[in-house]
Amino acid sequence: MSIQDQISPLRRVYVRVPEPEALRGWREYGWRSAPDPARAAAEHEAFRALLVEAGAEVVVGDASASEDPDAIYTYDPVLMTDAGAILLRPGKVGRRGEPAIAAADLEAAGVPVIATLGEPALAEGGDMCWLDRGTLVVGVGYRTNTAGVDALRALLPDVTVVSFDLPHLAGPAACTHLLSFVSMLDVDLAVASLPHLPVRLVQLFRDAGVHIVEVPDAEFDSMGANVLALGPRVALALEGNTETHRRMEAAGVNVRTYLGKEISRKGDGGPTCLTRPLARG
Repeated sequence: MSIQDQISPLRRVYVRVPEPEALRGWREYGWRSAPDPARAAAEHEAFRALLVEAGAEVVVGDASASEDPDAIYTYDPVLMTDAGAILLRPGKVGRRGEPAIAAADLEAAGVPVIATLGEPALAEGGDMCWLDRGTLVVGVGYRTNTAGVDALRALLPDVTVVSFDLPHLAGPAACTHLLSFVSMLDVDLAVASLPHLPVRLVQLFRDAGVHIVEVPDAEFDSMGANVLALGPRVALALEGNTETHRRMEAAGVNVRTYLGKEISRKGDGGPTCLTRPLARG
């Protein structure tokens, strides 16, 4: 069993419930519109139920994040390794308090914290993806810098950390992560917006025998490429993006969906963002 893995059956996962007080800060954090707290809570409850149904133990963090609506996106402040959690240093200034919040939640759940990134490193989990347990793929952009990549290489001497530059797109104010463009579905399958992928990453997938299910242009902004693998070829995806889902199903993927009008679409955070897997296998 290894957590340095994106696609093995999900056994334990860390999430955070949206706090009504935090959601009031939606504008300052760049959300698209004001979330409804009651609907957000209901959506998150239903989302958690799908994770339980898939066989995962759901760890709900309760350390206060009353001023940060982005704190529900638990994938970003932490990188999980087989040895424990590495606390990252978000590129988005308003999220700099999240690693400490995640540390409190994870330590309460018995998950060890083994390292913390400091200046000048910047790194967010949304820019990181395990290709296999010995290869970590990292996107360098406005949320993760080269100092962050160097820090990860120093902390993970037995791991090959491969970095790629990300496109500018809407600029530093937007949420542009590597996992905005690609999600692993199996050891040999990914779903991705192919035009947005770095050439060297496409070549790496080709050399590793990873087939790409292409997200149509019309479903990129609606997070068609942001998918959570519940297991090999079992995917949890945001409702909508029907053509992407059809293409995944044609590739043999069991696609399950959740309603995320409040917790995903308004804050630009899909199912991967909403979860930090703690155990797979």
